[in-house]
Amino acid sequence: MPSAFWTHLVKDLRIEWRSKEAINSMLFFALLVVVLFSVAFDPRGAFSQQIAGGVLSVATMFASVSALNQAWAREIRHQVLDAQRMAPTSGAELFFAKVLANFLFVTVVQILLAPVFLVFYNLHVLGQAWLLALVLPLGTWALVANGTFFAALSIRTRNRELLLPLILFPIYLPALLAMVQATTAILTGESDPSLWIKLLVGYDIIFTTVSLLLFDVVFHAE
Repeated sequence: MPSAFWTHLVKDLRIEWRSKEAINSMLFFALLVVVLFSVAFDPRGAFSQQIAGGVLSVATMFASVSALNQAWAREIRHQVLDAQRMAPTSGAELFFAKVLANFLFVTVVQILLAPVFLVFYNLHVLGQAWLLALVLPLGTWALVANGTFFAALSIRTRNRELLLPLILFPIYLPALLAMVQATTAILTGESDPSLWIKLLVGYDIIFTTVSLLLFDVVFHAE
């Protein structure tokens, strides 16, 4: 991979390691959603298996918005974004580094959230548990790839915190549905999640490719 990609990725990881800003905000929000849903629905037995996939997906989706906005807000300070535009490198390298960094942040939050989630919802995986290690990263990648692209698109707007979810959530809806259905099928063991996993794979390939192709135009047009 080009050295510019590694430079951007290491920079973002180092900033987050020092500040913990994105991970702390995502973790707090996700925990809040998980606890509130558990209190509101009192999940027990088979019912918890039915709603757990949706709760986890929605908690991840809403919690990620703050981190996606922060990823580009950092670049505006001290005209870093302008300097990156003038650098003799492809914008796709910056985009892919941002996506991978955000993906790692969200994955860390999901790992920290898992024990709490299992306790509050008393979950027992009845299907093939190893498939969760495939479904969750695929759904997370769909979220952060689109989110990073649309966050860059809305970074110069005055109400970017409001604009990003308005653009992102409708586009992410097919992947959200596939992630929820696949997770529910694995937890309940009542159906085969392979169709939904294939949908997630196709979604990730299509939208990641489109975002990479269009990012240079968006990046230099601001």
